[in-house]
Amino acid sequence: MYEFIEGEIVEKTPASLVLQAGFVAYQLNISVNTYSKIGDKAKGRFFVHHVVREDAQMLYGFADKEERAIFRLLISVSGVGANTARLILSSMSPSEVKTSILSGNVAALQNIKGIGAKSAQRIIVDLRDKVGKADESDELFDHEGNTVREEALSALVALGFPRKTVDKSLSKVIKEGDFTVEELVKRALKLM
Repeated sequence: MYEFIEGEIVEKTPASLVLQAGFVAYQLNISVNTYSKIGDKAKGRFFVHHVVREDAQMLYGFADKEERAIFRLLISVSGVGANTARLILSSMSPSEVKTSILSGNVAALQNIKGIGAKSAQRIIVDLRDKVGKADESDELFDHEGNTVREEALSALVALGFPRKTVDKSLSKVIKEGDFTVEELVKRALKLM
């Protein structure tokens, strides 16, 4: 629903901040990780996740999209709510959370208050594949100076084709000449 809110930081604590955007002030629940990135800034842009519950509507704010993505993955796990996910991100950086999940490090997650052995194992089992895919898509879409080939590769992988298959098809097509991204995608599709 909301992508980000940009404005003046009116109040901040390690757990929340009040952000004034225009004539409206929003209270955002934040992690210690985001709090440390704010520093002494008077203004900022915070990526938002909106949680609607029966008894409340809350906004969670993040200094960057990576932290929000990890937060969203964490709350997709059964038994992990928004406050638990925020606690995990307050105890570990997003990259440390990814590393712990990918390496199956139950002990690292268990060191966080409120996370037991079963919860840590569930997080690892549920998110290992998702975190791996998130890394792969970051690699595809976040390159600066994307070439025509890389853009075609990104488009075809986003459509659901396996990366190796796309890679082979694009290599064959590129040998035929120079093409625009659209032409490259169309020709590669005919080979798959």
